[in-house]
Amino acid sequence: MTLYFLVKYLHVLGAIVILGTGTGIAFFMLMAHRTDDAQFIARTAAVVVIADAIFTLSAVLLQPITGGLLMMLSATSITERWLLASLVLYAVAGLFWIPVVFMQIEMRDLAQSAADQRSALPERYFILFRRWFAFGIPGFGATMAILWLMVAKPF
Repeated sequence: MTLYFLVKYLHVLGAIVILGTGTGIAFFMLMAHRTDDAQFIARTAAVVVIADAIFTLSAVLLQPITGGLLMMLSATSITERWLLASLVLYAVAGLFWIPVVFMQIEMRDLAQSAADQRSALPERYFILFRRWFAFGIPGFGATMAILWLMVAKPF
């Protein structure tokens, strides 16, 4: 196995982790939200925040490193259109993902507070959830488009 293929493997693995963790987080948060059970939502959101910190963040940091190494090892120019488009989409995904992390933390805290007080979820939780859901669409869509660009290199 060459260094190039090892780095490429790590790069693809990072993409899988980002997409897989993102899909899992979205699914579990949505399912917890649908229960309207503050305690369940708080526990689920607590795990989601940890998963984002461990898995998503490490993969997000790994991608530019392995991508840069792949560029060097393959003599790929940063001016390649598919690569430029990927980098722009990576920035877009980040602009949507970073606020989502803070929304998840606040939703966790609001749900835990409601559970502790044995009260209904506050309106702020529902506002955050709708915003979290809305931010997920372009954020996840951008990562899906990057994956397609990585594989197809259409231009």
